Amino acid sequence: MFFVDDNALVACFERGVTEDLVKELAGHEPLRVLFRDNGFVSDAVKINVEQIFRQLSLVTEVKSL
Repeated sequence: MFFVDDNALVACFERGVTEDLVKELAGHEPLRVLFRDNGFVSDAVKINVEQIFRQLSLVTEVKSL
């Protein structure tokens, strides 16, 4: 996991990303966050990522590769 230029970008290439980790990252309110597409523990977590960021950090642009 990398934090670039304070909270301008958070790049998370970990495997096993959970909702708790997503919520923790959203709490930092980064401008952009990037996840590994196959890094989530389940499809449900992957689907919920954008919703979690909408609730906790409206300014964050979310992407997965």
